[in-house]
Amino acid sequence: MAFLEMASEEAAITMVNYYTPVTPHLRSQPIFIQYSNHRELKTDNLPNQARAQAALQAVSAVQSGSLALPGAPTNEGTMLPGQSPVLRIIIENLFYPVTLEVLHQIFSKFGTVLKIITFTKNNQFQALLQYADPLNAQYAKMALDGQNIYNACCTLRIDFSKLTSLNVKYNNDKSRDFTRLDLPTGDGHPSLESPMAAAFGAPGIISSPYAGAAGFAPAIGFPQATGLSVPGVPGALGPLALTSSAVTGRMAIPGAGGIPGNSVLLVTNLNPDLITPHGLFILFGVYGDVHRVKIMFNKKENALVQMADANQAQLAMNHLNGQRLYGKVLRATLSKHQAVQLPREGQEDQGLTKDFSNSPLHRFKKPGSKNFQNIFPPSATLHLSNIPPSVTMDDLKNLFTEAGCSVKAFKFFQKDRKMALIQLGSVEEAIQALIELHNHDLGENHHLRVSFSKSTI
Repeated sequence: MAFLEMASEEAAITMVNYYTPVTPHLRSQPIFIQYSNHRELKTDNLPNQARAQAALQAVSAVQSGSLALPGAPTNEGTMLPGQSPVLRIIIENLFYPVTLEVLHQIFSKFGTVLKIITFTKNNQFQALLQYADPLNAQYAKMALDGQNIYNACCTLRIDFSKLTSLNVKYNNDKSRDFTRLDLPTGDGHPSLESPMAAAFGAPGIISSPYAGAAGFAPAIGFPQATGLSVPGVPGALGPLALTSSAVTGRMAIPGAGGIPGNSVLLVTNLNPDLITPHGLFILFGVYGDVHRVKIMFNKKENALVQMADANQAQLAMNHLNGQRLYGKVLRATLSKHQAVQLPREGQEDQGLTKDFSNSPLHRFKKPGSKNFQNIFPPSATLHLSNIPPSVTMDDLKNLFTEAGCSVKAFKFFQKDRKMALIQLGSVEEAIQALIELHNHDLGENHHLRVSFSKSTI
């Protein structure tokens, strides 16, 4: 057991509210969080407190960029001549999505990050990242070059850029100037939602999963053997605890220390009159490739959903647990089953178990697919794509109205009319519309692609 004192009562309430529906796991061990009777913690110098104090001091030192890493220069005079505050970062073995927010979170541990630009060059995901101080860039390069962001993949290759300053024109999912929240998003790019803009306003605040929005994903703790660890940190604080951001690419890695996680989810409190295996396949398929779905024969408000791997299962659970679907609050947890069994030949099943492992509708079959960069929480605004030229705004609005939705706003992308945003009356309406209209045949050999947007109209 342990006590944890937050900076404010509001932060404590946010934390408890966030972790009440979804139990956090630390190295595969469930952690239960509740309010204490103590109003504040009195720390002393007893031996059992020394380790906790050392850990807190180390966190502060890493986040302020003042931690002396082994081999790092002790003052600017020993740095290489012409050394730049701008790092060039290449991500090798990009098996899971690495977003601008994830990079900000990792590199903020070593100092104030001013600007980030991400791009793809020579089929590699790359980024340019500018620190406030060249010394911070030196620390980050020494600590992070060659490290894996996720277990056994997404390897960081870091060197200094010839540039000494970055020119960022737009704040969106590809580029960000953290000193200029007033920049436009640019045509066709999702905007930075206001809670996130507030969160990015102060350097380092992204390290808290509760900054600005209550929907942040749980922290990812990387064990010392793999992933990102900071050399020279005393006590138990070897791993950098990374919180993957609320807006995109959330990857919570259960059992990152090598214990295999479970890829099967138990989904409960479904509406048995309206839910189908195909509906669950489409909805959970937003967050990973669904291989099998089984609605329970004797208890049809319960179902098992088997994802391609444990990371996708965790991602789907984080995003969908607690969402409303067909008038009921959906609950998703990891199942004790390791796989969904198909019915034996001749066994009565009523079509409640389906195998989707070879479905053409999987969104994440291609490593490094753009779909990895567009994973967002359910929202009332949907992103539509693959729209043929002959389909008008009224055609699409009518399509959603006929599906029982109230359309609040609609906008085609200025530079690419094959894409549009449509804002519906509620998140629940958007979830149901996505289930019913994703892959809808629009004619001319075009099937509508529907996903959740982080933008509003």
